[in-house]
Amino acid sequence: MAVHTDNPLDIESFAFSKPGHQFWTLQIGGWLGYALIVYFAIIHPQTSDPAFSFVRQVLNLAVETLVGFSLSYIQWRFIRRVVQFPLRVTLALSFLSAAVLGFIYNVIKLGSYKVIVFGQHWYEAWSMLEFGGWLLFSLATMLVWTSIFFIMLYNTKLQKEHAMLLRAQTAAKDAQLQMLTYQLNPHFMFNTMNAISTLIFKHENDKANEMLDKLCEFFRYSLDKNTKARTTMLKEINVLDLYLSIEKVRFSERLNVEIDIPESVLSAKIPSMLLQPLVENAIKYTVEPRKEKATVKITAQLDASRLIIRVIDDGHGMGDKVSSGLGIGLNNTRLRLDAMFNGDYSIDIKTNSAGGTTVEISVPFETVTSNTTLSND
Repeated sequence: MAVHTDNPLDIESFAFSKPGHQFWTLQIGGWLGYALIVYFAIIHPQTSDPAFSFVRQVLNLAVETLVGFSLSYIQWRFIRRVVQFPLRVTLALSFLSAAVLGFIYNVIKLGSYKVIVFGQHWYEAWSMLEFGGWLLFSLATMLVWTSIFFIMLYNTKLQKEHAMLLRAQTAAKDAQLQMLTYQLNPHFMFNTMNAISTLIFKHENDKANEMLDKLCEFFRYSLDKNTKARTTMLKEINVLDLYLSIEKVRFSERLNVEIDIPESVLSAKIPSMLLQPLVENAIKYTVEPRKEKATVKITAQLDASRLIIRVIDDGHGMGDKVSSGLGIGLNNTRLRLDAMFNGDYSIDIKTNSAGGTTVEISVPFETVTSNTTLSND
C-alpha cells in the first residue's frame, strides 16, 4: 500500500525548479540592508565635507548594490546546479566561484567609484594597496552570500533525501504489512473450509451452502475494499461483520457478539484484518468447546492519545494457550502492529476473574484526517 503525504515542504518548487520566495526575500532584504549600512557608515559621515557630492555618492552606491545583487543571483544559480554533486566538490566549486565573482565585483565597484564619484576613467590611478583593500571587502561579501545560499540549498537537498528515505521506509513497512495480511486469508480460509466440510459431513448442506456464499461475499468485499495493509476502524468493523455472518451460520444461536465501538474512534488507523484473527481465536476457544451460548465482545475507547481495543469472551480461559501465542493469528497481529507502529504498541492477554479471556491492544491514536492519508480511502 502506498501512503501519500500532503508534502508540507514542496522542495522542488522551492529550490530546484525556480528560486523560491525565501531566496527573493533574503536577496532583496539583504542588499537593501547592505546599501543602508554603506550609506550610514561611509557616505553619511562625509556630508559635511564641502567637496562631497551627495548625488554622485548615492548613484555610485546604487550601481554598487545592483551589481552585487546581480552577481549574487548568478552565484545562487550556480550553486543550485552544483549542489547535486558530492559535498566536497560542491564546496570547492561554490567558494571558487565566490572568489571569481568577488574579484569581478571589486573591479566593477572600484571602476564605478573612479568614474562616477571622481569623473575619471575606470582604469586610472589604481594602486595595489587600494585595490587590495577593496578586494577583501568584496570577497567577504560574496563569501557571505555563498555561505548563506549553500546552507539554504544543501539543507533543502538533505530534506529532499530525508523525505525520499521516509517514503522508502514507509513502502518497506507497507510491503511487510501487506505480506502479513496475505498470510491471514489462507489461514482463515482453511479454517472456514474445514468448518464447511464438517457441515457437509453432518449432512447440513443448507448451512454449508449458506456459509460458502458468505465466504465468497467476504473475500469479494476484502478484495474490493480492504486489500490495503492499513485501514480504518469503520472499515475493519464492516469486514468483521461479514466474517461474523459466516460464523453465525456455523454456530447459530450459540454465538452472541456484542460490538461497542464509539463514533469517535471509527476514523482510527489500524492494520487491516486486525480484529478478525482475535475474534476467530475467541470463538475457537469459547464457542467451539461448549454447547451453551457464548458471548464475544469487541470494544474500543480512547485513553489520552492511545486507542485501546479489547476482545472479551466468557469462555473458560485459555490457560497454557496464552503462553504459546495462540497460533498464527496472534503472532501475525503482533508483527503487523510492530510494523505499523514501530514497536509503539502493547498486547495484554489475561484471564477474567469471572471466566473467559480479554485480549487488550494499545496503539497510538492516529486518524485519516491527519497529513498522512490512506490510498484505500
